[in-house]
This record gives sequence, C-alpha cells and structure tokens, in this order.
Amino acid sequence: MKFGHFTDRGLDRQDLDAEPWNKKEWHPDINSYGYRCPEWHVMPSGKKNVIVLGCSHTFGQGLPPGEHWVDVISRHNTERLRYWNLGVPGASGDCCVRRLWGAQRLIDPRIVIVCWPEISRRSWYGGDKSESIMGYDQKNRYQNAKSDLYNFLHNVFWVEKYGELFDAKIFHCFALESVEHPDLEGLNILSGQTIKNCWPHWDRFTQRQKYHSPSFALDNEHYGSQHHKRFAELLIQAFGNKLK
Repeated sequence: MKFGHFTDRGLDRQDLDAEPWNKKEWHPDINSYGYRCPEWHVMPSGKKNVIVLGCSHTFGQGLPPGEHWVDVISRHNTERLRYWNLGVPGASGDCCVRRLWGAQRLIDPRIVIVCWPEISRRSWYGGDKSESIMGYDQKNRYQNAKSDLYNFLHNVFWVEKYGELFDAKIFHCFALESVEHPDLEGLNILSGQTIKNCWPHWDRFTQRQKYHSPSFALDNEHYGSQHHKRFAELLIQAFGNKLK
C-alpha cells in the first residue's frame, strides 16, 4: 500500500553525500539506505525484530559504533532479539510514525522503541520529498505549545495502534524534553529522564567527581557517549524484563 509519502512497503533512502552521512570516519556502520543498522536485503530470520526510531540523538550523530545508546541496548538479549536503528538526523515525530509503518512489511517489528524528538518539529509535504522542519522554521509560524502537544499525541496514537494491530510491544522515551499528559498514563514510557538530562548523574556509591558541562560527541554539538551509556542503562533498568 502506498499513498503519497506513506507506504508499508519500505523505508526512504537518505542522501549519503550530505552531512552527517558523509562523515564515514564517525559513522562507518551506515547501510546503503543511510541507517545505522545492517542491510535488510535479504532479511535475516530466526529472531524477533526490534526497531528504534528517533532523530540525530538516536542515529548517534558524531559518535562511532559502540558509543551511542542504541548500540548499547542492542547488546541486550541478543539470543532472541535483533535490533534495527532507524534514527535519522532532523527527524520529527511525524517522520518516526511514517518510518514505523514503512518498516511493517520490510522488517516486521515486534518491539518498537521511539525516542521522541522535540515535539515542535513537523513533516512538511511540499514537494516530491518530505521535509522535516524545526519549531523555529517560518513554515511552523502558526504552531504553538498546544498544537505541538496534540500533534505529539496524534503520533503516539498511531504508534500504539501499530502495537495493537500487530501484537508489538511499544516503548517511549525522549531525546531532549519529556512530555507529561494524562493520556500517556499506563504506557511503557521513560518519563523525566532524557538523553539531555540523564548525565551527569549522582549517587552516593559511584559519583564523586563534579562535572560542569555536558559530554559532547565528535561534532561538539550532540551529546556524548556518557549521556548515551547512562540513557541506555536507564532504559534497560526500566524495561529490560519486557525486552524479550
């Protein structure tokens, strides 16, 4: 099935000559479609497929293999699970939903983890290709905090509906700012902890050193491996017994 930019038969191909895909020294594990995961032709069998959706923080921009949070959780329960990182730099929540449904026949995901980008982002369908626009973009000038929230809830609905239709487990987390709303109660959601705020953390057993700035990736813009490692640990603590 295909209508406009939406299809259940495949994923969009990224521009491998553009940044950050052309930073091969940082991201040598990009497949031919521009995702940081193995090729899916021919799709391997024998394990349950997990897809992870999000923006540049899920892609792991500026971080080599093994240092971004999806790689860390990809070591969990590998006897039964196979992980596919479908994070794309600049992605909106709208993009995450579109890629989820695009992966349905291609990967048949039975576990879906969405690390939601900033909810002010939108997809813009102004031409042959869809475009992700940020909250400050002039094309978004009529949006506000309430419309951002309800667009986000709209996207959560379609992710949860996917889980209902295809008997898939759904997990939610956030890259920068977590969202609170009564409609989210009862979901598998990591609330309050984000990639942005999870590090440095303090506990009376391990943290004795003071940090005065975030850890940054090689691009000096995105959060570094300390944030990603801690975030992965929090996700596994919260949901590890359900990732099976």
